Amino acid sequence: MDLRKIKKLIDLLEESNLAEIEIKEGEESVRLSRVPAGGIAHAAPVPATAPAAAPAPAAAAAPVPAAHADPGRAGGAGLSAEAVGKSTRDVPDGHMVRSPMVGTFYASPSPDKPPFVKLGQQVKAGDTLGIIEAMKMFNPIEAEVSGTVRAILVENGQPVEFDEPMFVIS
Repeated sequence: MDLRKIKKLIDLLEESNLAEIEIKEGEESVRLSRVPAGGIAHAAPVPATAPAAAPAPAAAAAPVPAAHADPGRAGGAGLSAEAVGKSTRDVPDGHMVRSPMVGTFYASPSPDKPPFVKLGQQVKAGDTLGIIEAMKMFNPIEAEVSGTVRAILVENGQPVEFDEPMFVIS
Protein backbone atom coordinates (compact mmCIF):
# COMPACT_ATOMS: atom_id res chain seq x y z
CA MET A 1 0.00 0.00 0.00
CA ASP A 2 1.29 3.42 -0.96
CA LEU A 3 2.55 5.67 1.85
CA ARG A 4 0.44 8.55 0.49
CA LYS A 5 -2.70 6.42 0.92
CA ILE A 6 -1.74 5.68 4.52
CA LYS A 7 -1.22 9.40 5.20
CA LYS A 8 -4.68 10.11 3.73
CA LEU A 9 -6.16 7.44 6.00
CA ILE A 10 -4.49 9.07 9.00
CA ASP A 11 -5.95 12.44 7.98
CA LEU A 12 -9.38 10.83 7.58
CA LEU A 13 -9.14 9.30 11.06
CA GLU A 14 -8.08 12.63 12.58
CA GLU A 15 -10.93 14.52 10.90
CA SER A 16 -13.64 12.01 11.81
CA ASN A 17 -15.14 10.67 15.02
CA LEU A 18 -14.02 7.13 14.15
CA ALA A 19 -12.01 5.21 16.72
CA GLU A 20 -10.45 2.82 14.22
CA ILE A 21 -10.06 2.28 10.47
CA GLU A 22 -8.98 -0.98 8.83
CA ILE A 23 -8.41 -1.19 5.08
CA LYS A 24 -7.51 -4.32 3.12
CA GLU A 25 -6.07 -3.96 -0.36
CA GLY A 26 -5.04 -7.21 -1.97
CA GLU A 27 -2.61 -8.96 0.36
CA GLU A 28 -1.93 -5.84 2.41
CA SER A 29 -3.96 -4.39 5.23
CA VAL A 30 -3.64 -1.31 7.42
CA ARG A 31 -5.33 -0.73 10.77
CA LEU A 32 -5.27 2.71 12.34
CA SER A 33 -6.61 3.29 15.84
CA ARG A 34 -7.00 6.36 18.00
CA VAL A 35 -5.15 6.23 21.28
CA PRO A 36 -5.49 8.53 24.28
CA ALA A 37 -3.14 11.53 24.40
CA GLY A 38 0.36 10.41 25.31
CA GLY A 39 -0.16 6.95 23.81
CA ILE A 40 1.72 5.48 20.87
CA ALA A 41 -0.05 4.94 17.56
CA HIS A 42 1.23 2.48 14.97
CA ALA A 43 0.39 2.86 11.30
CA ALA A 44 2.38 0.21 9.48
CA PRO A 45 1.04 -1.83 6.56
CA VAL A 46 0.99 -5.56 7.30
CA PRO A 47 0.84 -8.19 4.54
CA ALA A 48 -2.10 -10.52 5.17
CA THR A 49 0.08 -13.55 4.36
CA ALA A 50 2.82 -12.65 6.86
CA PRO A 51 3.04 -14.77 10.02
CA ALA A 52 1.39 -13.03 12.95
CA ALA A 53 4.58 -13.18 15.03
CA ALA A 54 6.74 -11.39 12.45
CA PRO A 55 5.59 -7.76 12.94
CA ALA A 56 5.11 -8.10 16.71
CA PRO A 57 8.69 -7.20 17.76
CA ALA A 58 8.67 -3.95 15.80
CA ALA A 59 5.19 -3.01 16.97
CA ALA A 60 5.94 -3.89 20.59
CA ALA A 61 9.20 -1.95 20.73
CA ALA A 62 8.77 1.15 22.85
CA PRO A 63 10.85 3.88 21.20
CA VAL A 64 12.92 6.25 23.26
CA PRO A 65 12.22 9.74 21.92
CA ALA A 66 15.43 11.49 20.94
CA ALA A 67 14.32 14.53 22.89
CA HIS A 68 14.88 12.57 26.11
CA ALA A 69 17.75 10.33 25.00
CA ASP A 70 20.83 9.95 27.14
CA PRO A 71 23.68 11.79 25.38
CA GLY A 72 26.07 9.14 26.67
CA ARG A 73 24.31 6.62 24.44
CA ALA A 74 25.02 8.64 21.32
CA GLY A 75 27.25 6.12 19.61
CA GLY A 76 25.57 6.50 16.22
CA ALA A 77 27.73 7.39 13.26
CA GLY A 78 27.75 11.11 12.53
CA LEU A 79 25.81 12.05 15.65
CA SER A 80 27.18 14.42 18.23
CA ALA A 81 26.22 14.65 21.88
CA GLU A 82 24.94 18.17 21.20
CA ALA A 83 22.54 16.95 18.50
CA VAL A 84 21.27 14.04 20.58
CA GLY A 85 19.22 14.69 23.67
CA LYS A 86 17.97 18.16 22.77
CA SER A 87 14.56 19.09 24.01
CA THR A 88 12.19 20.52 21.42
CA ARG A 89 12.74 24.05 22.71
CA ASP A 90 16.49 23.69 22.00
CA VAL A 91 15.93 22.63 18.39
CA PRO A 92 17.09 25.28 15.90
CA ASP A 93 14.61 26.97 13.59
CA GLY A 94 14.25 25.55 10.12
CA HIS A 95 12.42 22.93 8.09
CA MET A 96 11.59 19.91 10.26
CA VAL A 97 11.98 16.56 8.48
CA ARG A 98 9.61 14.07 10.13
CA SER A 99 9.41 10.30 9.95
CA PRO A 100 6.90 9.20 7.30
CA MET A 101 6.44 5.80 8.98
CA VAL A 102 7.05 3.61 12.00
CA GLY A 103 10.33 1.71 11.81
CA THR A 104 14.02 1.74 12.73
CA PHE A 105 16.20 4.67 11.65
CA TYR A 106 19.66 4.08 10.22
CA ALA A 107 22.10 6.94 9.57
CA SER A 108 24.20 5.03 7.02
CA PRO A 109 23.58 2.47 4.27
CA SER A 110 25.46 -0.21 6.25
CA PRO A 111 27.34 -0.38 9.57
CA ASP A 112 30.75 -0.05 7.88
CA LYS A 113 29.79 2.96 5.72
CA PRO A 114 29.85 6.66 6.71
CA PRO A 115 26.54 8.35 7.57
CA PHE A 116 24.44 9.86 4.79
CA VAL A 117 24.68 13.32 6.41
CA LYS A 118 26.50 15.01 9.27
CA LEU A 119 25.62 18.02 11.38
CA GLY A 120 26.42 21.22 9.45
CA GLN A 121 26.47 19.49 6.06
CA GLN A 122 24.90 21.20 3.04
CA VAL A 123 22.10 19.15 1.42
CA LYS A 124 19.92 19.61 -1.65
CA ALA A 125 16.24 18.70 -1.93
CA GLY A 126 16.13 14.99 -2.74
CA ASP A 127 19.39 14.07 -0.97
CA THR A 128 19.14 11.00 1.26
CA LEU A 129 19.35 11.89 4.96
CA GLY A 130 18.95 8.36 6.32
CA ILE A 131 16.85 5.24 5.93
CA ILE A 132 14.00 3.70 7.88
CA GLU A 133 13.64 -0.06 7.98
CA ALA A 134 10.02 -1.13 8.16
CA MET A 135 9.02 -4.75 7.66
CA LYS A 136 12.43 -5.70 6.20
CA MET A 137 12.17 -2.93 3.59
CA PHE A 138 14.59 0.00 3.62
CA ASN A 139 12.92 3.33 2.85
CA PRO A 140 15.10 6.38 2.08
CA ILE A 141 14.37 9.59 3.97
CA GLU A 142 15.06 12.46 1.59
CA ALA A 143 15.55 16.15 2.20
CA GLU A 144 12.45 18.08 1.19
CA VAL A 145 14.35 21.38 0.99
CA SER A 146 17.91 22.50 0.27
CA GLY A 147 19.99 23.93 3.10
CA THR A 148 22.25 23.02 6.02
CA VAL A 149 21.58 20.17 8.45
CA ARG A 150 21.12 22.10 11.73
CA ALA A 151 20.04 19.21 13.96
CA ILE A 152 19.93 15.42 13.89
CA LEU A 153 17.25 14.42 16.36
CA VAL A 154 17.42 10.62 16.05
CA GLU A 155 20.13 8.09 16.80
CA ASN A 156 21.39 5.35 14.52
CA GLY A 157 19.37 2.18 15.19
CA GLN A 158 16.64 4.04 17.10
CA PRO A 159 12.98 3.05 16.63
CA VAL A 160 10.99 5.97 15.23
CA GLU A 161 7.27 6.71 15.23
CA PHE A 162 5.16 8.20 12.46
CA ASP A 163 5.61 12.01 12.30
CA GLU A 164 8.52 11.98 14.79
CA PRO A 165 10.95 14.88 14.18
CA MET A 166 14.21 13.56 12.71
CA PHE A 167 16.21 16.44 11.18
CA VAL A 168 16.17 20.23 11.00
CA ILE A 169 17.35 21.84 7.76
CA SER A 170 17.67 25.59 7.31
